[in-house]
Amino acid sequence: MRIGFIGAGKVGFTFGKYITTKMVVSKPEHIQLEVSGYYSAHSESAADAAEFTETVMYNSLEELCSNSEVIFLTVPDGQIGEVWRRLKDLDIRGKIICHASGAMTSDIFSGITEAGAFGYSIHPMYAISSKYESYKEVDNSFFTVEGDDRYADRICSVIETLGNRCVKISGKDKVKYHSAAVFASNLVTGLLATSQELLRQCGFSEEEAQMAIMPLFLGNAENVAAKGPADSLTGPVERCDIGTVKKHMAVLSGDELQAYTAVSRCLVPVAQKKHPDRDYEDLIQILDGIGELKL
Repeated sequence: MRIGFIGAGKVGFTFGKYITTKMVVSKPEHIQLEVSGYYSAHSESAADAAEFTETVMYNSLEELCSNSEVIFLTVPDGQIGEVWRRLKDLDIRGKIICHASGAMTSDIFSGITEAGAFGYSIHPMYAISSKYESYKEVDNSFFTVEGDDRYADRICSVIETLGNRCVKISGKDKVKYHSAAVFASNLVTGLLATSQELLRQCGFSEEEAQMAIMPLFLGNAENVAAKGPADSLTGPVERCDIGTVKKHMAVLSGDELQAYTAVSRCLVPVAQKKHPDRDYEDLIQILDGIGELKL
């Protein structure tokens, strides 16, 4: 199975290098994957990706298509539709066409059945941040596959043979799935930035705020990863410490207060799971803006 990449950014570099490295190091017995090469509107990027993966730079979509059974669109989300419109004018009969968008489904490949090809979205639950380094971290990533039933199970099987877990999901659930990933990644970053800003307001330098928060954040992340949210939850919501929650809310305002109450409200069911005999109703009313906030 030869895989050609259209687009030579972080995702294209990472997927291509991950596959080529896996095939050399792990030598899986049940699959033979090969990266055929790269095509990009920016030929320099395609040349860099080809050098990095020890593959080929293609000068045209036609050349890439004729040398690949799987065509992976690793371009920004806003460009997937336009690249697809160019692709479906070519002979793609029997080809597997994929993109790596977290939020978009395979429906972006309109008319793919008439073109005789099969469309999929394949997404890793991992924040790819580096062209040259992220492939080293993909080993532990969970993948999802959405698309045509014809090859969806087979694609999942191939991903699992590489050593990753994979789940096949429905197109109607794709946006909800992506929002779950955002909660675990981007929104956590926003909460950390808010935490650092609050420390700066207390007199910390930016460097001191960063240094102070990281052990707390990393320790908590390790606990959650090992034990799950309920067993690792601590703090005033877990204790149903209404007095402390009121004090926090009294010194916060604007977006900081909204974030505090919204996330604390999400923590209540987690705390209830940990302490099913504890009454959280008064705390819920405070967080919902119903109860008396006076200290």
